[in-house]
Amino acid sequence: MALLLAEHWWSPVLRGLVAIVVGIIALALPGITLGALVILFGAYSLIDGIAAVMAAYRSSRTGERWGVLLFEGVAGIITAAVAFLWPAITALVLIYLIGSWALVTGILEVVAAIRLRKHIAGEWLLALSGIASVVFGIFVLAAPLAGALAIALWVGIYSLVFGIILIGFGLRLRAWSKHPGVAGSMQAIAH
Repeated sequence: MALLLAEHWWSPVLRGLVAIVVGIIALALPGITLGALVILFGAYSLIDGIAAVMAAYRSSRTGERWGVLLFEGVAGIITAAVAFLWPAITALVLIYLIGSWALVTGILEVVAAIRLRKHIAGEWLLALSGIASVVFGIFVLAAPLAGALAIALWVGIYSLVFGIILIGFGLRLRAWSKHPGVAGSMQAIAH
């Protein structure tokens, strides 16, 4: 699993770049309408979901575990469909949707990091991105009436942090993929 993940190091980097773009837009335009936030969030969920389904497919072809990736991908795609099919969705429902998605995604990323710890060093970046998702989800669910402006800022901050962490994780995987057989190569990178 670690080698397959390392070969596709670009996937977390791409997810991280998309998250950073979403974060910059949300922070630069915090007064965007709730409808725009729904579409922005739906687009990110769709891209993230498709990337996770593709990773699950690749994993299934090589005999690796793929169930968690498939579940994460389907959850992202369903979340995007709900956001696109009901753009006039109320702020409260959107907030619960965003918070729940962040919790599910975060928990699954922490689980993936725990499974990877035996294969590569530096998996703590994936765990950290999962923890950031869980914290964001709890924060959003704890204050559902904070308003669209506050949610846009929260989404922006979360997306920037999440994106930076994912890019760091992807770049560590890239470095590791160049020397997968060298014991301690990830240890040297991790320090």
